[in-house]
Amino acid sequence: MKGFEPKATIKRNIMKKLLLVILLSISAIAFAQNKNTKQAETSQKLATTMYLIENFYVDTVDMPKLTEEAIIAMLKSLDPHSAYIAAKDVKKANEELEGSFEGIGVTYQILRDTILVVSAVPGGPSEKVGIMAGDRIVTIDGEDAFGKKINTEYVTSHLRGKKGSKVLLGIKRGDESELIDFEVIRDKIPLKSVNSYFMLDKKIGYIKLDRFAKESAAEFEAALADLKKQGMKSLVFDLRGNGGGYLQTAFQLGNEFLGSNKTVVYTEGLKSPKQIFDTDKNGNFRDGRLVVLIDEGSASASEIVSGAIQDWDRGVLIGRRSFGKGLVQRPFNLPDGAQIRLTTARYYTPTGRCIQRSYEDGSEEYFKDLTKRLEHGEYYHADSIHFPDSLKYYTLRSGRTVYGGGGIMPDIFMPVDTIYSTKLFNDLIRKNVFNSYCIDYVLANRDKINEKYKDFKAFNNKFEVDDVMIEEFKKMAESKDVKWNEEQFERSADWIRLRIKGMIAQDVWDIDKFYQVVMREDKVVQKAVEVINSKKEYDKILGK
Repeated sequence: MKGFEPKATIKRNIMKKLLLVILLSISAIAFAQNKNTKQAETSQKLATTMYLIENFYVDTVDMPKLTEEAIIAMLKSLDPHSAYIAAKDVKKANEELEGSFEGIGVTYQILRDTILVVSAVPGGPSEKVGIMAGDRIVTIDGEDAFGKKINTEYVTSHLRGKKGSKVLLGIKRGDESELIDFEVIRDKIPLKSVNSYFMLDKKIGYIKLDRFAKESAAEFEAALADLKKQGMKSLVFDLRGNGGGYLQTAFQLGNEFLGSNKTVVYTEGLKSPKQIFDTDKNGNFRDGRLVVLIDEGSASASEIVSGAIQDWDRGVLIGRRSFGKGLVQRPFNLPDGAQIRLTTARYYTPTGRCIQRSYEDGSEEYFKDLTKRLEHGEYYHADSIHFPDSLKYYTLRSGRTVYGGGGIMPDIFMPVDTIYSTKLFNDLIRKNVFNSYCIDYVLANRDKINEKYKDFKAFNNKFEVDDVMIEEFKKMAESKDVKWNEEQFERSADWIRLRIKGMIAQDVWDIDKFYQVVMREDKVVQKAVEVINSKKEYDKILGK
């Protein structure tokens, strides 16, 4: 009869469950001998709850999923930055900070459901076999690689893979009717964190750091050495939009700018003893004039470096108030390969400032802070920012006033340029018009650009985005449902033209060239150059 169980079976099941309950109880008692009673009760409570759900709940339960959700909820209740990373996502989450991944070595764009090669990594597997910018990947291992299924996840899962593994690509090149087959052997591909470096003028260098990864210090040192060879005496170090990374890398970068035995940062938590990071050598750039650029996207490791430079009166900070993340996460691996990044300490700048802003109202409100700054007018007016006297500190050499408790406030405030604030400009960014137009333009004109301009320098000096290009750009915008407003265009016209030129340079050469095009017209960079070139103003800001 359906649903009937023999008495012996029922008895065995009951005894089995009773035995499990007894074992759990014994385990909890043993645990309590080493821990205090409350900790034992809490652990027993959690284990018993999971046991009860698994063995007595009315319906089938996905216990691995339930466990993950419980962990995520617990971590979310602690602070905004403690996080759970599923086993399948750990490698991807670590790649950017480890500074490399394994794959075929191309920069790509998904253009109208097709994988377009924007550039092949120099010296990488794809370049070695002859894959070129402008090629379209149409098949992967004999499977069609175009259409609605094509997204970032698809490309990553099919093109990345273990070093030494092979992938067969069918490439559509230009107007050729037949596909070209390439067998690519995957390899380790470096991910650079120094996006760009170059000379702004004969004596001032510029370095843009994207994140604090494992190899960032080595990349920075190489860039610094090259700029010195070109005659650099002063440096603009751009940390805008840099969300941070490794604490150790932040220390290494801070070490570059300070003399020996100077504290860069220290960390401390309830169960993490105080750890002080003092410079252990003379930095490679401890004497020249230094300006550091920060904004609301500069967080964590960026705040460690900029905070140390400000506290020691080593350089001038220009921009807007930084993000305000002063919590240290330590990774802990779980048995199934998943990982918990748990906040274990706070970091403090050399003067003792904790930069972490409040998260008392919960994570959701915490992450709305940047939007609130915009609504309060902070991106446009420095006087909308107020720090309580209780958060006042004094720099270590000149005794200048600085503040903790909500990010790093720069020495010189620079508002968001109003050319970015038009609805038209924001819609052009949001609807991906710049990217789409520039990719199409380069596909159609790459050979002409290479013939007309012998190198990037010639392109940068002579190439102009003319009215014909703007009309084509306008048509592209309208095809993507962007309402063209002529008055707003006039307000943002110079920057729109400059951005188009920069993105064309990026697609023909690399991302470094984008920054070389646009940074000389960046008002924050221009202010940095102005301050560096005025010894009187520079020294006055630093209290000399």
